[in-house]
Amino acid sequence: MTDETLHPGTPPKDCALCPRLAAYRTEQMARHSGWWNAPVPPLGDASAWLAIVGLAPGLKGANRTGKPFHGDEAGKMLFGMLAELGLATETPDGWDAPGLFITNAVACAPPGNLPETAEKHNCRSFLAEQLAALPALKVVVALGETAHQAAIKAVGGKLPKYRFGHGVAHKLPSGVVLMDSYHCSRLNTNTGLLTPDMFKAALEATLAYRA
Repeated sequence: MTDETLHPGTPPKDCALCPRLAAYRTEQMARHSGWWNAPVPPLGDASAWLAIVGLAPGLKGANRTGKPFHGDEAGKMLFGMLAELGLATETPDGWDAPGLFITNAVACAPPGNLPETAEKHNCRSFLAEQLAALPALKVVVALGETAHQAAIKAVGGKLPKYRFGHGVAHKLPSGVVLMDSYHCSRLNTNTGLLTPDMFKAALEATLAYRA
């Protein structure tokens, strides 16, 4: 996946919109100087037909590597399932997934993986700009309710009209289809809230909207 050129809506590396998250980044820099420790930019290109929106970078995953869903168990499950569906191929540098765009509702790793309401709002304009810069976009997969709400707001939909539900597809006013899925976090998979078959079914359903 290409990440050499900054995609529209990429947060600045020194973003200070969320003081709590900026302070947490500074704390991690002191502990792990070799990590990315900054807002994680989206990964993909402007020709993507499918966008995947997660919650936020994992502390030891994307916050370490600087790439969404790279370096943790959630990423292994996501890219492993995309590979099963023929949408991604593993490479020495990570994953090649042409036609895909991957980002998060919140660009910085939050303490306890729990962003606050104001932090979600602060990042919404970045997500809106990212998705607006994808003219071939047909489907957005929202991993979890936070991503669901962020994606709807980003494309101008009304939250009460579209309720989150795993495997539920919503046709948004823009014509883009929003596909909901539980997040592929270790917590959700360990507790059985999300099984591999459930996740595969949700991702596989997006293929019907590709053409």
